[in-house]
Amino acid sequence: MEERNQTWVDFFVLKGISDLPQMQTSIFFLVLVTYLTILIGNAAILLLICHDCQLHTPMYSFLSHLSILDICYSTVTMHKTLAMYVSGDKSVSFHSCIAQMYFYVALLCCEFFMLTAMSYDRYVAVCNPLHYVMIMNSKVCSVLSTVSLVLGFCGGVPVTLVTYNIRCFKSNEINHFFCDLLVIMKLLCYKTFNMEHVIYIESIFVGVLPFSLTLTSYVFIIRTILQIHSSSGRYKTFYTCSSHITVVSLLYVTLFCIYLKPTSSVTLDSEKMLMLFYTALTPMLNPVIYSLKNKDIKMGFRRMMKNKILL
Repeated sequence: MEERNQTWVDFFVLKGISDLPQMQTSIFFLVLVTYLTILIGNAAILLLICHDCQLHTPMYSFLSHLSILDICYSTVTMHKTLAMYVSGDKSVSFHSCIAQMYFYVALLCCEFFMLTAMSYDRYVAVCNPLHYVMIMNSKVCSVLSTVSLVLGFCGGVPVTLVTYNIRCFKSNEINHFFCDLLVIMKLLCYKTFNMEHVIYIESIFVGVLPFSLTLTSYVFIIRTILQIHSSSGRYKTFYTCSSHITVVSLLYVTLFCIYLKPTSSVTLDSEKMLMLFYTALTPMLNPVIYSLKNKDIKMGFRRMMKNKILL
């Protein structure tokens, strides 16, 4: 693709995960299996929570929202990849690319805030168990979920608007499998002070703030657990938070590995595979983690299977 110093683009060309012809079929089936696993796993968790009245609690209300976010998040990043391999068309319009970038950022922000709300739920359950039902009532849960979604979708607006208004790129080739913000930024003809300022503020708002609130919740949780005299009581209390801790750690560790790594440490193809691994790992493992480490989910699946057998 011809490159010029300044290009007013109407469409982009996504280069995909790899240019090697012998890898195309393998990559397609890898993405397809991963995407189907994410859909089936999260849909199963969502249907179980909706079906089983014993799971109509604050914790599982947040988990159902998280499953919806994981389905949407993976769809935003993977649907175009699958369509490219099926149709062979790697072009994407400018507006579609910006829309994909926005929803990717917004859904990721929503997940951060939703996990923060879940950490507050765990904080109340561990540190104030006698008043848990009164504090975490249905109204509070609805407010926390709504605020998480509103903040997340608002969080993706500023950087999207700034990128949209510049619209001047060095090339219309995107060496990636979806319209990632950082990759698009590298193609910009120039970076304005406003853009750098917006990205800095947004990274604090949607990254540092949720992480700090989650960390603060677990500082109080750990302090409360250490005050429990019996080892069995400490283990039982910690186990109620283990699924959430695992998911939060998985999300933030993989995010830090991708965006805070040295720029020269990996090749472009390795970086794209790492990004595919990141965008698929958390949505795919969330249902597994909550299924394996949560007795209520296990019992819910057993009750659902038993009811189906009786029917």
